[in-house]
Amino acid sequence: MKLKEAIEKGAIDLKVEDIESPKLKARMLMQFILNKPRQYIIVNDMQELSTQEEKEYFAGIQKLRNHIPIEHITHQKEFMKLNFFVNEDVLIPRQDTETLVEEVIDIAKKINAKNILDLCTGSGAIAVSLAKYIEESKITAIDISKNAIEIARKNSINNKVENQISLIQSDLFQKIKPQRFDMIVSNPPYIKKDILSTLEKHVQKEPKIALDGGYDGLDFYRKIIKQSYQYLKYKGYLCLEIGYDQKIDVIELLENEEKYSDIYCKKDGYGNDRIVIARLK
Repeated sequence: MKLKEAIEKGAIDLKVEDIESPKLKARMLMQFILNKPRQYIIVNDMQELSTQEEKEYFAGIQKLRNHIPIEHITHQKEFMKLNFFVNEDVLIPRQDTETLVEEVIDIAKKINAKNILDLCTGSGAIAVSLAKYIEESKITAIDISKNAIEIARKNSINNKVENQISLIQSDLFQKIKPQRFDMIVSNPPYIKKDILSTLEKHVQKEPKIALDGGYDGLDFYRKIIKQSYQYLKYKGYLCLEIGYDQKIDVIELLENEEKYSDIYCKKDGYGNDRIVIARLK
């Protein structure tokens, strides 16, 4: 079978199962199977696939039809123009989160922040990006999952920032030595527990521990907001990603704590409330 024919058939098979972006995913899978860039696939679309390549390709298509995320097959995800390894042990980095990273970078440059704590680091997408784009920064990255810490370590090495990142397996602040950071950043689990089963099928394939924010989705915000002031320098920043409908709740938690000021929210590229920023009084 020719490369072009395989991609066309793959896209049709995915469309039948109502898989999002079937043509794109069929092509991305082919790039992975052949280990070739997009341009090669376009230029060589009449190339004959070997029996083994064809077999591997359609095995991948079947996985996609079963709602396995394409990133769990290719183990690749681009974030902040960097490449990250991902698997079923970590949340796949979303473009929405780039809003958080970009804001943290802007603030860090304004206040000359170098020492930053990343809570719930997962794949290390936030920590690695900050290390890459904030000169001479030192990032401490925390996750409760041992497997996530290992993946974050792999991504820090792959992106050549391993010397800037300290990785600690910890339940939030539990194993952090007493110290003060210029900034604390987090994209914590924030999905309401009873909504988890209604999420899109491919999202349900991601680790529940990275999604489940408790009965109202606010469990981690309560803990982080209540404890962060002990780990922030004077007038240090707390920067949080939030769900599209959590702006009022998270700001209220910050205000009730009475330790934060200059609180504001920013939207992501899709017009949804996405991050809340606060400064220690």
